[in-house]
Amino acid sequence: MTRELFDEQLARLDTELLRMGALVEQVLAGAMRALESGDVTLAIQIATSDEQINQKEREIEALCLDLLLRQQPVARDLRRISAALKMITDIERIGDQAADICRIVLDMEQTLAEPLMRVRHLIALGEAANSQVSAAIDSFVAHDLEQAQVVIADDDTVDSLFSVVKGELFTWMRSMDEDQGIAIDLLLIAKYFERIGDHAQNIAEWVEYSITGMHKGALIT
Repeated sequence: MTRELFDEQLARLDTELLRMGALVEQVLAGAMRALESGDVTLAIQIATSDEQINQKEREIEALCLDLLLRQQPVARDLRRISAALKMITDIERIGDQAADICRIVLDMEQTLAEPLMRVRHLIALGEAANSQVSAAIDSFVAHDLEQAQVVIADDDTVDSLFSVVKGELFTWMRSMDEDQGIAIDLLLIAKYFERIGDHAQNIAEWVEYSITGMHKGALIT
C-alpha cells in the first residue's frame, strides 16, 4: 500500500468514525426526546437500533485491522489506528446505554411530566453527557488536543449534575407515600447518563493518546 493510499484510508477511517459517532448522537438525542415526551414509538425505535451501530463498529474494526496488517504503521499513525479501535468500543457502549434508557421508559406505566418536574436536573444531565459525546468525537476527527482535554475536564460537570440528581431523587423518595419504583427507574437513567459521560471522557483520553502518546485514563465497561 502506497503512502498516498494509506492516507486515503486514514481519511476514510475519520469519515466512518464520524458516521458512527453521528449515529450514536442521534440515538442519544432520540432517547432524550423519548424520556421528555414519553413517545412510545420513538422509544421502541431507539431501543431496537443496536444493530446499525454494531455493524458500523464491525466495519471500522475491519478497516483498522487492514491498515495495521497491510501497512504496519509506526509512531503517530499506529497510535491513531489503535485509538480508533478503542474508541469504537466506547461509542458502541454509548449506543447500548441510550437503548437501555428507552427500555426503561417503555417499562414505565405513568407519564414522566410530574417526575421530571421533581427531578429538575435529569434532562440537564443528559444534555451535558450528549454534549461531551459530540465534542469527544469531533476532537478525534479534528486532531484537536485542546478540545479533547476540555472534554476530559468537563466530566466533572457531568459528575456534579449526577450528584444533584441523586439528591433530588432521594429528597423526593423520602416524601413518597406511594411506590418508589418510578424514582428508582429515574435513578437508573441518571446512572446511564453518568456512564455515557465516562465513555465520552474515555474517547477524549484516547484522542489525547493518539496525539501525544500518553494515556492516563481507565476504561469504563
